[in-house]
Amino acid sequence: MIPRYSRPEMAALWTPERRYQTWLDVELAAGRAMAQAGLVPLGAIAECSAKGGVFTAKDAARIDEIEKTTRHDVIAFLTFLEERIGPAARHLHFGMTSSDVLDTSLAMLLRDAADLILGGIDKAREAIVRRAQEHKHTPCIGRSHGIHAEPTTFGWKLIVWADELSRARGRLERARATIAHGKISGAVGTFAHLTPAIEEAALKSLGLAPEPASTQIVQRDRHAEYFTSLALAGASLENFATEIRHLQRTEVREAEEPFGKGQKGSSAMPHKRNPILSENLTGLARLLRGYAVSAMEDVALWHERDISHSSVERVIAPDATVTLDFMLHRFAGLIDGLRVYPERMMENLQATRGLVFSQPVLLQLIEKGMERQAAYLVVQRNAMKVWDEGRDFKSLLAADPEIQQLLKASELESCFDLMHGLRHVDAVFDRVLKAPGQQSR
Repeated sequence: MIPRYSRPEMAALWTPERRYQTWLDVELAAGRAMAQAGLVPLGAIAECSAKGGVFTAKDAARIDEIEKTTRHDVIAFLTFLEERIGPAARHLHFGMTSSDVLDTSLAMLLRDAADLILGGIDKAREAIVRRAQEHKHTPCIGRSHGIHAEPTTFGWKLIVWADELSRARGRLERARATIAHGKISGAVGTFAHLTPAIEEAALKSLGLAPEPASTQIVQRDRHAEYFTSLALAGASLENFATEIRHLQRTEVREAEEPFGKGQKGSSAMPHKRNPILSENLTGLARLLRGYAVSAMEDVALWHERDISHSSVERVIAPDATVTLDFMLHRFAGLIDGLRVYPERMMENLQATRGLVFSQPVLLQLIEKGMERQAAYLVVQRNAMKVWDEGRDFKSLLAADPEIQQLLKASELESCFDLMHGLRHVDAVFDRVLKAPGQQSR
């Protein structure tokens, strides 16, 4: 991913030197387990550990140089270790195959990336909850099909988002557990030259579980689940961003992204303040969905393995994790700085001259004994006059003879009680914020 959409903390996971460091970690973990089993000399593995060192950009460049000749990345890496360590390095990679190193290393990196992303989800959710509590009782109009429906509160909109991010977190936690599996079972996964006990010991020291039954690779349904969970989290952020984009429209203007001193909205129109952060999140979410599709395409491989998945994962593993990490932190900042306009929300709520209270009137007529369809027609007849003639809904209803026969003036007035329709907001907040495991987040 380009630096513009990368945070250093996540990008650092995907540098060549970090990748080679994890390869060495896998080789040493396997070597120690083999030494304990008597397959290789313990002293040789200790020497490899002492001389292996910390990989630098210069070391990565040297491995890349060797690979120009070997045309094989793991062989180039092992050749480099022989240069650096000496004869003891020959005991590394005993009975192993390249995918033992590659798949186990990738599991470690994706697991660690998941930890950073989980932190980002928590930060975004905390920002949403703060603003939701701030605007718990700020009335605004709810919309369906883009048309005014019934009143809600701005905090209610946001607490729905907080609940959605909780599900995103749960999915990623499960995907983290799914991806944290490695293999050190050799060519085609049969332990022909190793043992399951060696694999278990090595992987345990790396914080991984063994793939219960592997071929030459860890099966790619695990990776597909992981990248799908990232895409779903991104889709949620796009959902939130789309709402903000609509609320910032000039005709609506109920909320607005932060606009900093010196910021410019247009090279041609000095008045512009555009929802560029939300639009950016929308675009990046599209990338995540593409990465998820690519991961699913990787599930079907030939026989015990081929490497058609390899080129895909070299791109999508860093790009998908870096992208979602960036999105979460950008979204948290957007929510923290979001400008909210309660007065404009009330203006919009009242813009249809009372139409948004049509359902309470309908239900009151039904309670008074009118057939539902007849009541619907009476209310709709008056509502259409509001749309077509610009008249006041409550006044029209009060003058309607059929309604006068059934409803007292006070009963009709009660149908237009804004806060009555919002009386359950506290209960809904409690359901979200007091759910098991939510209080500490």
